[in-house]
Amino acid sequence: MAKEHDRLTEETAETFDAKISKRIGELKNVTTALRAWEESESAMEELHALLQDPTTDDELRELATEDMNATQLQLETLSQSLSKSLIPKHPFEDMPCLMEIRPGAGGGEAAIFAGDLLRMYRAFCARRGYRVSLMKYDTADGESGDNGEAPLAEAILEIEASGAYGELRSEAGVHRVQRVPATEKSGRTHTSAASVLVLPSLPATGSSETDVSQADMNDPESDYYVNAADVKTDVYRSRGAGGQHVNTTDSAVRLTHIPTNTVVAMQDSRSQHKNREKAWQLLRSKIAQAKREAREAEVSSIRRGVIGVAKMGRENKIRTYNWGQQRVSDHRSGINVHNLDDVMEGGPELDKVIDSVKAWMGEQEMQALLAEEQEASKAPLPNKKK
Repeated sequence: MAKEHDRLTEETAETFDAKISKRIGELKNVTTALRAWEESESAMEELHALLQDPTTDDELRELATEDMNATQLQLETLSQSLSKSLIPKHPFEDMPCLMEIRPGAGGGEAAIFAGDLLRMYRAFCARRGYRVSLMKYDTADGESGDNGEAPLAEAILEIEASGAYGELRSEAGVHRVQRVPATEKSGRTHTSAASVLVLPSLPATGSSETDVSQADMNDPESDYYVNAADVKTDVYRSRGAGGQHVNTTDSAVRLTHIPTNTVVAMQDSRSQHKNREKAWQLLRSKIAQAKREAREAEVSSIRRGVIGVAKMGRENKIRTYNWGQQRVSDHRSGINVHNLDDVMEGGPELDKVIDSVKAWMGEQEMQALLAEEQEASKAPLPNKKK
């Protein structure tokens, strides 16, 4: 990879080629990490040679021993950096994201917990300085709008920050809560769940603020392409509790992607145009995610880089929030933190959990790469046809 980087850099020294330039950018991190590792390895060999040389005086030998300890630590750090640089960058890594939160098993308590997760992620984003907007908020009685009273049925956060997808994609999955509900008279601990889905945020139309251009959206080979002819559009009157909240026009929009049977609905705005735009944005994001997952599933049985669509069963849980023990446990990285209040407030303890899962995901991806390399080395060479 480093040799390819050097060759392409030399080829484009006088002429610019966008495709080659992009490839050079992809190889740069690996090349830089490799060069740093090689320099540290060379320094370590020189120090070894000094210590093994019987003519080396005592003062120089003492300095070499001190340098060797520091160089060994540096070499270990650079080895980790080199390993990380070899993991392919996720195509959605630098994009903003949409975060969809739904209650799962557990009835009313699950809806309350889903609302808790929504507040947690909003607080986390506020602390990080991410711009956040509530794209959708539906309650169990059909209301739209963040009223904070009726049980939550579905909420979608739009996190408009570059790299938000890469930061939060590990949050996708089923989150489980164990606590005594406020309505429980006998003091029994109940278990319920909520589902979190993280999608790349694609604009309704091409935007210079993202890597997704209008050309990408019009290219049938692109992940971001959705054929309008495959989408059925329905408009209807928004549901509501009555009075001033009832819509007198058909402003709600439902889009159905017929080939995949993906359905999205939007009714938060009183403008049909705005609801249609938001619905298309959400549909594109879901289709792009599904295409990426399908392609990775074909390439390898080990799914690298994307957490799949969260199922609602408890067997797919990724994290447990235990109120009685004030503990948050992530079942992938194995981390346990005992400051649940700080986690639920989107504080630094949540950072600690997210970072541990990102490190775990990197390890899994590296193991998958090694497994694929080993399988490839065992595969027989194809017979050449005359």
